[in-house]
Amino acid sequence: MIITTAGRTNKEMIVLANQYADQLQIPYITRRKLPVEEIMMQEKDDVLVVGKSRLDIYPMNHPHEPIFFHPNSAMFRVKRVLRGEEDPLIHAARLKHGMTFLDCTLGLGSDSIVASSVVGNSGHVIGIEGNRFIAFLLQHGLKTWESGIDEMNLAMSRIEVVNRKHLEFLKEQKNNSFDVVYFDPMFDEKIEESDGIKGLRIMALYTDILEETIEEAKRVAKKRIVLKDHWKSTRFETYGFSVFRRKSSKFHFGVIETDD
Repeated sequence: MIITTAGRTNKEMIVLANQYADQLQIPYITRRKLPVEEIMMQEKDDVLVVGKSRLDIYPMNHPHEPIFFHPNSAMFRVKRVLRGEEDPLIHAARLKHGMTFLDCTLGLGSDSIVASSVVGNSGHVIGIEGNRFIAFLLQHGLKTWESGIDEMNLAMSRIEVVNRKHLEFLKEQKNNSFDVVYFDPMFDEKIEESDGIKGLRIMALYTDILEETIEEAKRVAKKRIVLKDHWKSTRFETYGFSVFRRKSSKFHFGVIETDD
C-alpha cells in the first residue's frame, strides 16, 4: 500500500497524508495530478487516497471499485430503531441499552453502528477487522462521517475498531466478557444487490468460521452468539444455531444461547 492525496489537493491533505503514512509505515507519493491508475502502475501497489472528506482505498486488481466508508443500510436502520421499529439483528441478538457487543467480522460497520445506537453510552461495541488498512479506514470514517443524525453520529463514534484476527482476539478474552458475540462472514453465495461491499470483497480476509472459533465464542459470550449467513449456508446446522428464517430475505440469523 502507498498513500497519496486527491487530484485536487491542498496543504491540509498533504499534511494528513504524510501523518497517515508515518502512522501506517507506508510510502507517501506526491500526486502530481496523475490518475490513480497511473500511480498504481508506477508503484505496482494498492493506493490509499486522502481526500477532502474521506479516505479511499484503490485495490490494484480492481482500481475502479474503491473501498470507502459509508454507513450504507445503517442509515435507514438506525432511523427505524429510533422510531421504535424492529431490526432483525437487534431482535435476534435481543440487544438492549447497556449491553456489550463484539462484532468479529466488522466489514464496513453497518451492523455495529445499529448495535451501538441500541446499547448507547453505557454499552460498548467492539469491531474486529483483520486487514489493517480497512481497519484504519473504518477508524477514520466512524469518527468523521456526518450523517445529519446526532444519535447516529454518536453511535458511530463510540465503536472501538480493533485490527486483529477474530480467533486470536477471542482467545485472549475472559469468560463471559461480552453479552453478544456476532459473526457476519462473507457469504459463499453472492448477493448481487449488496453493492456496498463489492470493493470490500477484494481486500477482505476470508477467515472461515471454524469449530474452534465457535467454541471460543461460547466461552466469551455471556448471553448469546449470533450468526448472519446466506440462507443456503450449512454453518447454521454444522454449529447448532437456532435459525430465525426470513421469507423475504436471502440471509438469515442464527442464535446459540449461552446463558442457560
